[in-house]
Amino acid sequence: MEGCEDWALCNDEGFVHKRVKRSHISSYGDSSQPVEPELNPAVKERNRRIRKKRTLVKLKRKYQREMDQWEILSNRFSAMQEKAARFQTAEREERLNARETSSSRDLEHGGEDAPKTVSSLLDELIFMAEAQGAIINDVSNLCQVAENICRVEQEEDEESLFDLAVWCSPRSLMASLCAD
Repeated sequence: MEGCEDWALCNDEGFVHKRVKRSHISSYGDSSQPVEPELNPAVKERNRRIRKKRTLVKLKRKYQREMDQWEILSNRFSAMQEKAARFQTAEREERLNARETSSSRDLEHGGEDAPKTVSSLLDELIFMAEAQGAIINDVSNLCQVAENICRVEQEEDEESLFDLAVWCSPRSLMASLCAD
């Protein structure tokens, strides 16, 4: 790496790259020989099937994990919907009961229980605010889970790019890319 003299441009079947100059020049016949000897077509086919099977199993596991995560999220969302529906029905019933009791008290006492109605109304509003806060917390948790899923997937994608090996030749690069 002292200067331009230490580097040589190489053209391997159209793939041009720099590499350190060799101290001795080998014959051109050596560079045209493949790195691996030619394999039997049956062995090549078997290796291709093994690689294909590994790749498909890997994809299946990945998609299964993803489906499991989405199923968990879906179940949580369904539970939240049921909880909200139960809360709404309970809230409606409480309102009806409060109206019936307040109207019956007004008829009996001529409006003397107005402070009690206000306090019951305030209690109801506080209860509704707490329930809405719980729903917001549930949705926030779901959002955090979805963000984590997206972050993990992004990290896996980045990792697959960063974990690429350094290849000594273009042929090994092409073989590695074809194997994946």
